[in-house]
Formats: sequence, C-alpha cells, structure tokens
Amino acid sequence: MDQADPVGIVLIAALAVAAPLIAAAVGRVARVPLVVFEILLGVLVGPSVLGWLGPSPFSGAIAEFGLALLFFMAGREIDFAAIAGRPIARAGLGWGISLVAAIAVGYLIAPDLEAAVFIGVALTSTALGTIMPMLRDAGELSTPFGRAVTAVGAVGEFGPLIAISLFLSGRSPGISAVVLIGFTAVALLGILAASRGPRTGLHRIVTATLHTSGQFAVRLVLLAIAALVVLSVILGLDMLLGAFAAGVICRVLLSGVNKPDLELVDAKLEAVAFGFLVPVFFIYTGITFDLGALLADPAALVLLPVFAVLLLLVRGLPSLLAAPAGSSRRDRAALGLFGATGLPIIVAVTGIALDRQAILPGTAAALVGAGMISVLLYPLIGLTLRRRSRGGAPLPPDDEHVPVEA
Repeated sequence: MDQADPVGIVLIAALAVAAPLIAAAVGRVARVPLVVFEILLGVLVGPSVLGWLGPSPFSGAIAEFGLALLFFMAGREIDFAAIAGRPIARAGLGWGISLVAAIAVGYLIAPDLEAAVFIGVALTSTALGTIMPMLRDAGELSTPFGRAVTAVGAVGEFGPLIAISLFLSGRSPGISAVVLIGFTAVALLGILAASRGPRTGLHRIVTATLHTSGQFAVRLVLLAIAALVVLSVILGLDMLLGAFAAGVICRVLLSGVNKPDLELVDAKLEAVAFGFLVPVFFIYTGITFDLGALLADPAALVLLPVFAVLLLLVRGLPSLLAAPAGSSRRDRAALGLFGATGLPIIVAVTGIALDRQAILPGTAAALVGAGMISVLLYPLIGLTLRRRSRGGAPLPPDDEHVPVEA
C-alpha cells in the first residue's frame, strides 16, 4: 500500500466497523474478545492471505499511536491506591520470578543471551490494556479479584517496559539506568505537580468545554501523551513507557473533576482510543503478522504452542502469588490465565528484536502468534472460571464489594 493509499485507509476503517459486528454475532455462541477479530481480519486482508493491504508508513504511524493510547488508557485506569500493599507487592514478586524463569527458558530455546532476554521479556508481559475493558464489562474492577488482576497487569506492563529500557535499548545497562531514573524523576514531578492544590480553575475549564468544540480535557490528554512519548523517545526509552506515565499523571490531574463530567471525559477518551486508534493497531498487527515465516519454518510451528504454554507456566503461575486470601481454585486459575494474557508488548519486543536481528522471523512470528492465542483463549476461560466460582451470581454493587486487602 502506498504511503497514504485512500483505498487502504477506507478498508482499515471498514474492518474496524466489521470487527464488533462479527464479535456480536459470535457472542451469541461464545464471548470472544473483540481484539481477536480485529487481528484476524488484519491477517485476512494482509500479505499472508488475500494480499489486499501491506505495511505502510502512514498506517504504521497511526497504529503506533493506537498502541500508545492503549498503554495510556491502562495507566489511566489503574487505581494505585486500591492495589497498594499486598496486591502490588505480591504481583511484583511474581513478575520477578517470571523474568528469571522466562530468560532461562529463552536461553534454552535460543542459546544466545541477547535473544534469551528478548524472548524472556516478551514472555513476562501482561496485556493490561486489553483485559481491563473485559474486567470492566464484567463488573470485576472493584472486586478483590479484579484488583489482583489489575496489580498483576500493572506490573506485567510496567516491568517489561523497564526491562526494555534497561536491557534492550542498545546502551550499557548503567547508562540506561541513569536515563531511566531521570525519566522517572520527571514523571514523578509531573504526578506531584498534578496532585497539588484543588486545581479548580483547570476543572472549571474542563467542565465549560465538555460540550463545545474546545474539548479542553481531550486536548490536554493528547498533549500529555505527546510530551511524555516524545521525551521517552528522545531519551532512548520505549515510547510506551511515556504513554503509560501520561495515563497515571492524567488520572491524578483530572481526579477532582465532578463525577458526571469525569465520566463524560472518560467516555470521550474511550471513543478516541477504542473507537479509532486502538483498533487500527490490532488490525495493523494482523496485517504485518508474518504468517509465511511461521508456516515455512517447522521449528517455528512447534514453538507456537510451546510459547502459548510457556506464557501460562512462566507468567501465569507466578501471578498466583497475588491472589486474594481465601481465593478458590477457580479464582486462582482465572487470575493465572489473565496474567498470562499478553500481546501488545510481545509485538513491541519482537519488533525491536527483528530490527536488531536478534531472533529469527519465525521465532518472532511464533511469539506473536502465541500472544494472539493468549488473547483469544485465556481471558475467555478466565471469565468463565470466575463466573463458576461465583456460582453464576451477579456481582453486588460497587459499594458492597469487599475492601482491598492491606
């Protein structure tokens, strides 16, 4: 596709419209995550099958911004006060175990330290931005189970981003650590500045422009994303780290807006993210998926299910450490399945690895394919187990949920 092929743009937009329609039709039989259909439609029209669309700078740029919005929304939705204490500490311990185990397994698969680190970091990711909408739709975000999943997902997104910045930036770990500390200091200063004072003037502008062409809140958010993403890129860090930090800062900055207006701001941000940019990322992921490299390499075909199982073993099992006290076996299994759900960071890590020729195209395709399988199956099974654990009973209102554990 040319740099700005209008037919290609229309086709991607048409696929974004078709995906929820297909998901709704299939949902009468089984609830399948929407992103699965977006990816599969991308594979269908991409070079691997029909060949109608191929990679292009224009679509790739929009897809990159969609990925940034996905991580921004994840950072914005995390209630750190709710997951503070035991949930986040246990989730962090579990991720540390995952990283050591995943790098060791990666070395067995590709006996090269650089390749092992790439594979290991990919296997320790959790697609928080993908699973949080599912938890919200299921009414789970405010439950102890939902908080545990959020803690696991927060560490499973932030941890790999830190690892990418430290070990996969192409610089020495010492220099990378200094740069990362500098970026963290800037982000913390931003959070501190956003949390100080009542900010009544800012909130008054947000409220006054909600129903006008001004849309100050949305513009402010886009500025924060652009500024922190550009800063992270200038510093040689992964841009997703900036997007994630922007989400955290904007959550604090807008926290004092009255509830109805804040809900409206959230709805507008979700419309921009999940109505436009994020679907382009997932569709483009399907378009750029190298199915040919996967099918042409018998070893890669074997690695596909191996990686899918490894996500459960090296990421899912350590995630069980964050399970709330008294959790049933089904709840623990569901938590492990959510923790093992990974795709966006896998796409990002394998892209870096291919650029540096650290892993083979077939291995990268197998990793991305395993991520697709995890998004397709693991949350679906996890939600089913969670519903059975509750005996099919509906969740109580938010104010009746059991408080988070200290």
